[in-house]
Amino acid sequence: MKTQYYTATSLDGFIATEDDSLDWLFPLGDVNETSYPAFIADVGALAMGSATYEWMLRHTDKIAAQTGAAWPYSQTTWVFSTRLLPLVPKADIRLVQGDVRSVHTEMRQAAGSKNIWIVGGGDLAGQFYDAGLLDEVIVQVGSVTLGGGKPLFPRRVTNPPLQLVSVRKIGPGFAELRYEVPKDKPAGSM
Repeated sequence: MKTQYYTATSLDGFIATEDDSLDWLFPLGDVNETSYPAFIADVGALAMGSATYEWMLRHTDKIAAQTGAAWPYSQTTWVFSTRLLPLVPKADIRLVQGDVRSVHTEMRQAAGSKNIWIVGGGDLAGQFYDAGLLDEVIVQVGSVTLGGGKPLFPRRVTNPPLQLVSVRKIGPGFAELRYEVPKDKPAGSM
């Protein structure tokens, strides 16, 4: 079982525009040609921040047209938010707040032997990193720049650095980078 941050980013390191738009992402390729189908088959639980969840709520019609359902996940999803948000009918969604460590324990139980996916955003993935719970970062780097927006991973990670495990070309628009997160951080490092 791994806790994984799987996402896409622009070449200049943003996962969404300032107004949480992902419109830059979709013209770059077909999700079925990426590692996503194999990745999601091994996921047993999800975590997402409120901005990611609210983006999904605003795009339920588009999601339903592509997947056949307003909520594309069968796995239990924990949404980290300080606000009360509407729930998608018939979806196993739990609104939570606070330290990711206590929720991670519940997520591990729900996932069983499968992985936990930190869907987004970057700060939520950073909180799992800060708590020593993040095992892997899988990022698909798109061939566009945004010039600003929501950062991929708003943390300084230098000592020790992430360990590159693999690089894969996906069509004309993406490079997928897979990193392992070292567990032995020197004292005082983030």
